[in-house]
Amino acid sequence: MSYQVKIDVSPIYDLLGSFMVYVTKKWIRDIDLGTEWIREIDNTLSHGVRLAILEASSWPFDDYDALYAWASCRQPDGSVQHFLEHLENTPENSMWDEIHPMMPSLSLNDSIRIQRSYAPLLKLWYEHYFHQIEGQIMPLITEDGEEKIGLLDKMEPEALIEYASGGLVVSPMPGLHTVILFPTVHNRPINTYCFYDGVLLIQYPVEVPEEGEEDPPNMLLRLTRALSDPERLRMLRYIGGEPRSLQEMAHDLLQPQETLMHHLMMLRVAGLLRIHLGREDIDRFSLRQDGVSELQLFLESYIRI
Repeated sequence: MSYQVKIDVSPIYDLLGSFMVYVTKKWIRDIDLGTEWIREIDNTLSHGVRLAILEASSWPFDDYDALYAWASCRQPDGSVQHFLEHLENTPENSMWDEIHPMMPSLSLNDSIRIQRSYAPLLKLWYEHYFHQIEGQIMPLITEDGEEKIGLLDKMEPEALIEYASGGLVVSPMPGLHTVILFPTVHNRPINTYCFYDGVLLIQYPVEVPEEGEEDPPNMLLRLTRALSDPERLRMLRYIGGEPRSLQEMAHDLLQPQETLMHHLMMLRVAGLLRIHLGREDIDRFSLRQDGVSELQLFLESYIRI
């Protein structure tokens, strides 16, 4: 049985994504903003605000699953401020009821802890950082979201997801009835995703216009960086035959999974790999031939052949 695809456009997702990246430093080496963005935020926030926000760095990473679930359950026309007020003021039992169908294993106590802990910190993050750049983000995610909405009736669900995400493959799965795609700016060029009960939430990156013609485009830089390491070239040759899991690669290539994950991330953000999503972290990787052909296109365009 197949699933339906929905496109959900809201700056709330960028609010959560930017907060998550700043606090956890997760994927910071792989996203375009990089460590320079972290330093800029550190210099912008006051010492007190920075200490308060970074308290969340020791909290469970799975907390963000609940925050994203609340974002997906919000009123369609809800603003960031409305979402923050809802998170801060809604009775705790009601907040748990909102996402319990999606997260039946989330206890009421954990829901209360997440709501109480994150509501004031997200409010600080909005006041001292996000509201200043929200106006720049909205046109980007709105335009991209409208394009994807226009494709809902023109592309098959699997094809639309792979196109939007640049390589995520979601085959029909037992119990999966809805895939929600939402565009963001802060996490580019990576994808994040979370499985819920019957629902899969996928973040996909929106490209930001390049500033000048003299500088190499980000996509070309990602490709050349990914291909500059002989180990990654050998991995592409190995993966080229058939989809491989991380466990298979570790066994066949005799490398630790952590090392392989770093290389896979570099190849993935360069658009050279497809990820075949599976439950219980059993994903498989295959060669994305469109990404290979894009290297020549980007290179010829930049050097004006």
